[in-house]
Amino acid sequence: MDSAAFWRRDYPPGVPGEIDPDSLRSLKQMFEDACRDHAAKPAVSNMGRTLTYGQLGEYSRRFAAWLQRQAGLRKGDRVALMMPNILQYPIAIIGTLRAGCTVVNVNPLYTGRELEHQLTDSGATVIVIFENACATLEQVIARTPIRKVIVTGIGDMLGFPKGAITNFAIRRVKKLVPPWSLPGALPFKEIIRAGGSLKLDEVDVSGEDIAFLQYTGGTTGVSKGAILTHRNLVANTLQVVAYMPELSVIKDTVVITALPLYHIFALTSNFLVFTRVGGLNVLITNPRDMAGFVKELSRVRFTFITGVNTLFNALLHTPGFDKLDFSSLKVALGGGMAVQAAVSERWRQVTGRHICQGWGLTESSPVGTSNLPGTTDFNGSIGYPLPSTEISIRDDDGNPLPVGSVGEICLRGPQVMRGYWGRPEETAKVMLPGGWLRTGDIGRMDERGRTYIEDRKKDMILVSGFNVYPNEVEGVVAQMAGVLEVAAVAQPDEKSGEVVALFIVKKDPALTSEQVVAFCRRELTGYKLPRAIYFREELPKTNVGKILRRTLRDELRAV
Repeated sequence: MDSAAFWRRDYPPGVPGEIDPDSLRSLKQMFEDACRDHAAKPAVSNMGRTLTYGQLGEYSRRFAAWLQRQAGLRKGDRVALMMPNILQYPIAIIGTLRAGCTVVNVNPLYTGRELEHQLTDSGATVIVIFENACATLEQVIARTPIRKVIVTGIGDMLGFPKGAITNFAIRRVKKLVPPWSLPGALPFKEIIRAGGSLKLDEVDVSGEDIAFLQYTGGTTGVSKGAILTHRNLVANTLQVVAYMPELSVIKDTVVITALPLYHIFALTSNFLVFTRVGGLNVLITNPRDMAGFVKELSRVRFTFITGVNTLFNALLHTPGFDKLDFSSLKVALGGGMAVQAAVSERWRQVTGRHICQGWGLTESSPVGTSNLPGTTDFNGSIGYPLPSTEISIRDDDGNPLPVGSVGEICLRGPQVMRGYWGRPEETAKVMLPGGWLRTGDIGRMDERGRTYIEDRKKDMILVSGFNVYPNEVEGVVAQMAGVLEVAAVAQPDEKSGEVVALFIVKKDPALTSEQVVAFCRRELTGYKLPRAIYFREELPKTNVGKILRRTLRDELRAV
């Protein structure tokens, strides 16, 4: 890295400027080391059942052996995993990698069309699927390469009698499992049992082998598989651990994993990072059940929690959250979308800690920047580049801009993907000479090296030739006591081309449009003021809680 990495001056003592991404040969090695070195420590917990690292190692070995011996998989073959946060998920991830195969994470709420695309595009031949989604797979399996189906229910790894009771309640009482027929499908528990007597062949896995095909959210165009190698993800894991020394010195590290493991944020920042340091991942299966979520939090003294702005905000508005014991909390890490100052301040008032905002994207494994965990105030930035990471602000032609200029954030480091699976043209659109990744995010860097997100290119609102960044408007409106959630989008306008439209979920039923406009008028210059306000009961979101501005924007354009 060149001397331009001036942001390192603000690194605290003990945080290195560089990490060695080749100090671990692969994620396979990292997992095997962790399961051996921390065998007696708790590794993953869900719904009251905890697996130690030793148990995680044995169950994943059995799964890997079955993939080799019974499914006939070879190095590089793809295995699709379609589950919420349950104990089976980490077993299957580690087992797939130990067999030398590639993980294809799949959202369990996908429609048939979305599922068919991802299975076909990735070429996955084996799928581990949550039984609630089997009816969806049934619709499309004949048009996919899938030849082995492994089915699991929430209770399968919870032990007797809790597991049986849980599955019965979900299937028979709540009737949450639609009828399905997948001839030849095998139960996950049977795979684990059968694998106990099978030999696992050692596979030589290097850093350049593909660990994950991690599909982009698909909110724009066709979902693409980012090729993330073992080296990419080892690098990002080591970068986060180096940047947050707290991770390695706390004796009993416990992280709350409410974001889904199929999403790159939780996959790396929770599962990979905390496995590396021998911590405990507490898996939350249904974080939308906020009362149940808070109840789970009351049972454990957690040291870390990750989330998106909407999740933190929802917790703050859930009865009982403010009564929890936060004495062990060291870091609340926010990413995926902009953390609003009002939410961070409220979080500080309740927990004693500001939300530490970071940033990244699927294509960078994902973490590129983060505020330092010890930061005592909320500065609105996404922080400094991580060790061995460079940030450059570029114009539309890819030329670097001076410090303070607004342009596209470009990123370079060992965590940057190899490219998109089977899509060289799409890869060429985002990769610049020298290994720089065009992120599609608009931002600026200050004189200390902190980066500030202005917005996504596609979300920018152009009002009479002036750029309006939705994050700024949303951050202002979110400060109103009567506002629970807000989204700012472009609304077509004959006079100005576009104007700012707000979609608001009320916290105070008495809140009026006039009050919102009056508040904005005090905080925003004229062209940034909302010209239309729509009150809604809820806002459309992705499965990880990001507000879908595109959906709202398309709705307005259809009028």
